[in-house]
Amino acid sequence: MLAGKFFATEGATPINLGIGLVGVSLAFGLTVLTMAYAIGHVSGCHLNPAVSLGLFVGGRFKGSELPGYIIARC
Repeated sequence: MLAGKFFATEGATPINLGIGLVGVSLAFGLTVLTMAYAIGHVSGCHLNPAVSLGLFVGGRFKGSELPGYIIARC
């Protein structure tokens, strides 16, 4: 995220050396995609506790497993 905007000055003209918002978005998106492929077969890739909670509310996840998933993710 720190690479989003980084300006260097050469004389009076600033030079943008950052990757911008699109670069930051791609970095985060590709990281989540890589994690989904790496651990998706193990845990269903519930990287966010809100996903596990949503699946529980939708009736697609056991309530007995929910606390363990939330604790492990936090």
